[in-house]
Amino acid sequence: MSSEGFLKEMQTIGEKFLLKLQRLPKADPVEIVSFCVVLLFIVTVLLLMIIACSCCCYSCCSCDGRPDHRRRKIQVRPVAH
Repeated sequence: MSSEGFLKEMQTIGEKFLLKLQRLPKADPVEIVSFCVVLLFIVTVLLLMIIACSCCCYSCCSCDGRPDHRRRKIQVRPVAH
């Protein structure tokens, strides 16, 4: 998918989301609850992705500023006789 198509799709989703938010005060209680459940699911997935990426970056890139010597690979060379 091209970047223009992706941006167009994101704009369409955003417009639908805003329309849904505008209609929410007049909606049925069931629709309000279902919207909140879907919104909570999306926020949870995004939060878990951020936590997973930050933990992965912290362990792989040693983001604390110190090099991690335990994870460094050691090359084994054959012994010359």
